[in-house]
Amino acid sequence: MEQKNLHVAVVGATGAVGQQMIQTLEKRNFPIGTLTLLSSERSAGKKVMFKGQEIEVQAAKPESFETVDIALFSAGGAVSKALAPEAVKRGAIVVDNTSAFRMDENVPLVVPEVNEEDLKWHNGIIANPNCSTIQMVVALEPIRQAFGLKKVIVSTYQAVSGAGAQAITELKSQAKAILEGASFTPEILPVKSDRKHYQMAFNAIPQIDKFQDNGFTFEEIKMINETKKIMHMPELEVAATCVRIPVITGHSESVYIEVEKDAVSAEEIKHVLKEAPGIVLQDDPSEQLYPMPVDCEGKSEVFVGRIRKDLDRDHGFHLWIVSDNLLKGAAWNSVQIAESLLKLGLVK
Repeated sequence: MEQKNLHVAVVGATGAVGQQMIQTLEKRNFPIGTLTLLSSERSAGKKVMFKGQEIEVQAAKPESFETVDIALFSAGGAVSKALAPEAVKRGAIVVDNTSAFRMDENVPLVVPEVNEEDLKWHNGIIANPNCSTIQMVVALEPIRQAFGLKKVIVSTYQAVSGAGAQAITELKSQAKAILEGASFTPEILPVKSDRKHYQMAFNAIPQIDKFQDNGFTFEEIKMINETKKIMHMPELEVAATCVRIPVITGHSESVYIEVEKDAVSAEEIKHVLKEAPGIVLQDDPSEQLYPMPVDCEGKSEVFVGRIRKDLDRDHGFHLWIVSDNLLKGAAWNSVQIAESLLKLGLVK
């Protein structure tokens, strides 16, 4: 990365993902000359540290993007729809972490380990996929390249941080109340705007986002459609069940796949994953070694284990995939896209 002194903006700078974006930009020593931090009117005026300096957060407006080279958005779909086109008009490249543009056929949906080349046809906006989709396709792509891929069935075990800071607070307060024998009223999960809310502490809720007419939730539909788009496989059979569990950070996934190639062994799949970028293989049953959210928090890689051949189907395999949903699932993938833009010479 030889280009220096870029003007970078982070929209949603005071949120959980925005904070991780800022920390990741600093950790990666991304070539920033000017960093503009933007938020809602409510959060404007707050101070955020970056490289030892305090930066005041400003209210996001169309004119905020004058002279910005790259804008990282993570402030909700409505904000992205309103302001991302305004940023592009002013010459910025937008990396958007919401679902606002993901399925737009004119917007690339990118995980750099999988489809970095799609960045070359962007029209100003690049979409960052759903957190649960990202970690899965990072693990599936090297398998697809080596052995082909025809079916994916995933069940997720998703952390409450994916639902925002209020969900984390509610989980902690509920756990404390239950342990102390106190009463409480759930107000956030499964979906804040829905009419019913359920206990999250010591529970599992098989709903993330709103139900669609076909019985799947929007989170499940996102995983299905995004996987097909990122991997350029509209014909791929994908099914998903998404579940929220009382873990603060780190999404886990149980994934069943069917490959196309005959006579593939679990050891061959392990070897391919061990050599793949962005993946850490943790798979040794004799030592009870497998990925867990508590060990993956704060790490940017995707962790894979419990790889085994299905007992009934020759082409079937099972995997367990874990990643920090705020890093690889959001902030790190966004910064990684920005790094890829520089690497490919796509930032003017």
